[in-house]
Amino acid sequence: MKPGLPKIDTEGLKSFIPEDEIFDLLEKTKNPTPERVREVIARSLDKNRLEPEEMAVLINADTPELAEEIFEGARKLKELVYGNRIVLFAPLYIGNDCVNNCQYCGFRCTNKEVARKTLTLPELDREIEALVNKGHKRLILVYGEHPQYDAQFIHDTVKEVYAQKHGNGEIRRVNINAAPLDVEGFKLVKSAGIGTYQIFQETYHRETYAQVHPSGPKSDFLWRLHGLDRAQEAGIDDVGIGALMGLTDWRFETMALLYHTIHLEERFKVGPHTISFPRIEPAIGTDTGQYPGVNDFDFKRLVAILRLAVPYTGLILTCRESVELRNDIIKFGVSQIDAGSDIGVGAYSTKDEESYKKSQFVLNDGRSLDQVIRELCEAGFIPSFCTGCYRLGRTGEHFMEFAVPGFVKRFCTPNAILTFLEYMEDYSSPETKKAGMLQIERELERMPENDQKAKLVERIAQVKQGARDLYF
Repeated sequence: MKPGLPKIDTEGLKSFIPEDEIFDLLEKTKNPTPERVREVIARSLDKNRLEPEEMAVLINADTPELAEEIFEGARKLKELVYGNRIVLFAPLYIGNDCVNNCQYCGFRCTNKEVARKTLTLPELDREIEALVNKGHKRLILVYGEHPQYDAQFIHDTVKEVYAQKHGNGEIRRVNINAAPLDVEGFKLVKSAGIGTYQIFQETYHRETYAQVHPSGPKSDFLWRLHGLDRAQEAGIDDVGIGALMGLTDWRFETMALLYHTIHLEERFKVGPHTISFPRIEPAIGTDTGQYPGVNDFDFKRLVAILRLAVPYTGLILTCRESVELRNDIIKFGVSQIDAGSDIGVGAYSTKDEESYKKSQFVLNDGRSLDQVIRELCEAGFIPSFCTGCYRLGRTGEHFMEFAVPGFVKRFCTPNAILTFLEYMEDYSSPETKKAGMLQIERELERMPENDQKAKLVERIAQVKQGARDLYF
């Protein structure tokens, strides 16, 4: 079979994003009373997914005083559901060829300044070796939309990543950020053993969508909007949604993310595993200044509001943001961050000084993985490379069976400790190991004395003696 993009078929598809309803709710809930805002926060703290009207109330609670109450609610909810763990991953760009002409993207087909590059398998192996030797265990592979990056290509690159072993290290979970496929394509990619399949709608506002996607397969709004429905139909029950914040009004996009969540819940009985909310950033040869953007205060608010709206959905904060802002926002309910990232194609193994010419956009957090981990520990977080739920089948609807009653902490904190200890034994600097061991001691002190803790202590001793990949 020749490589190629799937045939687009949107017959019978309709948008599940009610634009008029969203704008109407945002208008009707203006100037909410403090009492109403507190009612919504309280309902979220009871671990209820919020309704669109309730999210609109929080969005319109834009005074500094009410915003601080929302931030505090998000902090409390994060502790209730996720504890203080932060999952770490790295993005790995496989290729930046693209047939789309997305006006905000450095990879767009008309951009003559970007340096095109697709990794060969030997080059991919060197990238994996470089990442594993830094301590990474979770990756997200990123692909442009191009005939050569078809389902078979994605499948083969995922298998290649999993096949690499270097010392005590390996990649244990590969997530995907790629173009929408048809059902058969998704089935093929699933067979490679992927974790989450992400498709960002970029903007849910149809008029804006048409303006910024003038040509290429991505110009079809409905094909992209229903992409994760097809993934679910193919058996991929871990899916991730996202919007590129700043292309249009962030309030609309945040509401639309909730409507997308509700659509997946109603049709497949499980919402998205993750939600991403990257802000638009400068890119080589690209005019991103023409878009409204999102200021820091509103960005902090939208993250906290998303946390309150979808208590059991992972929130991803990337290195697009500055160190200072990341350290601030991470407290509001973020559950996953990337660290030690380089988004130039082939940049992890070559350290090309001009890797920015092969990058989709600019990063603002250039800290190493080791530095990020040390600072997380000093701030009271427990870094995690856990992949236990995925590998034991606790995904999709099964994940919700564990997550909704609050059992996540029962599995995730022990697994976070074990994977973090592996990192310290094999890769960390002495300074980070010192900070990390203190953090693990604090975690153990907080745990009740029971069989679960006793088993964890046993496994900690096993890791220190050389055992690897132990999980609950």
